Amino acid sequence: MGTIDLESLAILKAVVEEGGVVRAAAKLHRVPSNVTTRIRKLEEFLGVRLFKKQGRTLGLSAEGRTLYNYSLRLLRLADETVHELRTGKAQGTFRLGALESTAGTRLAPILSRYHTQFPGVLVELVTGTTGALINRVVNFDIEAAFVSEPFTASELQSAPVFREELVLITSRQIRRVKTAKDLGRSTMIAFANGCSYRKRLEDWLGSENVMPERALEFSSYQGMIACVAAGTGFAIAPKSVLVALNATDKVNQHSLPPRVSANQTHVIWRGEPSLALSGLMMLLQNAKQMPRAESS
Repeated sequence: MGTIDLESLAILKAVVEEGGVVRAAAKLHRVPSNVTTRIRKLEEFLGVRLFKKQGRTLGLSAEGRTLYNYSLRLLRLADETVHELRTGKAQGTFRLGALESTAGTRLAPILSRYHTQFPGVLVELVTGTTGALINRVVNFDIEAAFVSEPFTASELQSAPVFREELVLITSRQIRRVKTAKDLGRSTMIAFANGCSYRKRLEDWLGSENVMPERALEFSSYQGMIACVAAGTGFAIAPKSVLVALNATDKVNQHSLPPRVSANQTHVIWRGEPSLALSGLMMLLQNAKQMPRAESS
């Protein structure tokens, strides 16, 4: 065995799902000895035990569980590949990443149209910071992601998609913020490190030698805006998020310098786009939201 073949993975999957060699062999129309031999050869090739005895039944070892999870993905991808090549139509699971702000304000109408045009594709959407999403695309955990400037991803392809205007938000009691120094040493409210908006805010503060007293980290804009409205501190957010969350009257908005406020969201991917990703990019282009793609 030079590498793991799909047939061996299909046999492993059957043994796990049928609960034993005999039932797996019957399902696969093989003799039990053949199934046992294929499993042993797989174990020898990998140098690990895939199963362990659990009374009168077989259970997966930790290594077996890992291989089983990968086998589900690999077998699914193989089926999707055959279908796409035979029909030219996207099908299967399309794992897509997005910033919280993009998911909450931009993607619902786009993904609704996408589902209408590509009903055979199941979109799995995950959210995270720009840094986290880039890592997931690099590691092929997701196929593409919507991320924000500034970012560096030399091995990925990217295309600008949406323009955003970022604003500083404070409680209603703070009437005017003209410079970063007006914030004093109050608390910065932001997503975790890796958030590109946070990076812009920190760079602006640093350029004026302003150091927040502390930083509170949140995982949603709802929590951040509620905390700002309560007077806990200040934050940066896209105007579109404030509108989408009906929060424009809950906080005060303050203009930021153009180098901080002007921002673009990009879609990033690695390698040749699949039919599923190409379909999404086509929708964005047709909506006149995406300029010509370029390397990042």
